[in-house]
Amino acid sequence: MAQLISGKVISAAVKERIAAEVEALKSQGVTPGLAVIIVGTDPASQVYVGSKERTCIELGMYSEKYELPESTTNEELLALVEKLNKDDKIHGILCQLPLPRHLDEKAVIDAIDPSKDVDAFHVQNVGKIMLGDYDFLPCTPAGIMEMLKFSDIDPCGKHCVVIGRSNIVGKPMAMLMLHANATVTVCHSKTQNLKEICRNADILVAAVGRAKFVTADMVKDGAVVIDVGMNRDENGKLCGDVDFASVEPKCSAITPVPGGVGPMTIAMLMQNTLTSAKRTLK
Repeated sequence: MAQLISGKVISAAVKERIAAEVEALKSQGVTPGLAVIIVGTDPASQVYVGSKERTCIELGMYSEKYELPESTTNEELLALVEKLNKDDKIHGILCQLPLPRHLDEKAVIDAIDPSKDVDAFHVQNVGKIMLGDYDFLPCTPAGIMEMLKFSDIDPCGKHCVVIGRSNIVGKPMAMLMLHANATVTVCHSKTQNLKEICRNADILVAAVGRAKFVTADMVKDGAVVIDVGMNRDENGKLCGDVDFASVEPKCSAITPVPGGVGPMTIAMLMQNTLTSAKRTLK
């Protein structure tokens, strides 16, 4: 039976550590502050934003939430970002994606002060990640690396296959695995012989956004499988990109959905906010 890599358990340990550091920072006169911007009423985004706000409060951080109407213009959104850039109480700025179609995501990301870009999406932070000399890491890939470390799974010398090449997960995940001395293959919609490539993976990271896409015939015996997906199956039940029931018996370790990567993403957002706040003391 595969080792279950529980994001709930690991994120609880990470948050306990962060809470202690937040208290120590407060004793020096600094309370880490996170501002979250959400535009429109997308239900999934509302859930994520609510969870981030609750976690801030739980860890003793300062939180501001800006709920903007669907009709918000680029100019209005950029003006809010600029205001938060100048606010000394705010150490992290997060604009919940996706934005409504009429808004320019790239312009908004580029407008966030790189030192407050706790999503690590700004081009300056992306470049630093490429070089391995970074201030922040994207929250989901950082959470995955934390899970592997906590579970005593060392990527060094292993073949890691990442399915998906998004800027949010796939590409930075590949970079972090390279920094950990794994050999990395990135697969995507144009990849040929996908099953064959996946079957060679010691560590398989599924970030494709398709319910139960990864099946048992794509997984090598003894592989570690990390499921980034958050989908609904044919019965409306939450599921990942991996067909857990068929894949789990073949793995040495696997993350569940829900309760796997998801909780880690929020924990690492809090870590980035704490890191930003600590830098103000320098």
